[in-house]
Amino acid sequence: MEQAGSECTCVEFATSGGVAYFPGLARPTTIKADQLSEEEAHELDHLVATSHFFDLPERMPDNMAPGAADYRQFTITIIKGGQSHTMMVSEPVEDPELKRLISFLEGQVKIQRAKARNAQPKE
Repeated sequence: MEQAGSECTCVEFATSGGVAYFPGLARPTTIKADQLSEEEAHELDHLVATSHFFDLPERMPDNMAPGAADYRQFTITIIKGGQSHTMMVSEPVEDPELKRLISFLEGQVKIQRAKARNAQPKE
């Protein structure tokens, strides 16, 4: 990850647990705003701001029903403008702004994985 002094928003996003949990897919993915389109970078900054990410606790209270082992857990680290914060949250995510941020990050992870697959040489 980039140094905390950088102005570029840098996110490390990891998912664990869930029904279709695959350890290889659970490795953290780094998303850097300067590698996104201008529109996507703006959306990322907007979602970080509207979710009040840097004010969230390190661990959100679990809203899981007893025995609900199939829910996913998200670990998010964001570095922006000298600030760094890591937090964990489990499904179901009740905060609508945080839910939008997570959906955006999941979409970016899918895009990065698709690009990586397409960049691999065909056998």
